[in-house]
Amino acid sequence: MMVSGAGKGGISGLGEVMQLAFVPPDFDAAVAHWTGVMGVGPFFLMENIHLEGMRYKGEPTNAAFDLALAYWGDIQIELIRPRDDQPSIYTGEYAQVGNGLHHVCILVDNVDEARRVCDRQGAEIVIEGELGDSRVIYVDPGQGPGSLVEILQQGEDGPGLFAMIKEAGRSWDGTDPLRTLG
Repeated sequence: MMVSGAGKGGISGLGEVMQLAFVPPDFDAAVAHWTGVMGVGPFFLMENIHLEGMRYKGEPTNAAFDLALAYWGDIQIELIRPRDDQPSIYTGEYAQVGNGLHHVCILVDNVDEARRVCDRQGAEIVIEGELGDSRVIYVDPGQGPGSLVEILQQGEDGPGLFAMIKEAGRSWDGTDPLRTLG
């Protein structure tokens, strides 16, 4: 039996999952859980992020959010805090996952090619935009909340930033669990 999207032609063929992302109802409690109970950290906080040219389901939006990143081994953990009620995947129908998984992220070399693959698979692009020279789309492959896939084409600074955060986690002694990035 052939499964639609099976093999390299499906969304999974774009790359491996490198991140698990959450939009917890209580951001501070989530940071405390991940650092205290799970031992993952330190988290690096980036505040008041707004994607340039951000579109939600094809319509412009001015949504802003904070995010905190840390690594659990080779997997990046992202905690997101919406800053407003503007239309986005961080409010409304896609945010109804409680403390559960909100989305996964994969890295690609070419977001335009990834968009074509997602279109062939019938995945809806729900958010798109740019942050500096990084480009991102978030797609809903059809199963609703918790199944979103972030597809990121990193800009020049992305790999270095992720490497710095990962390295900090390797030698982290539990102090200063939430650090602010400028």
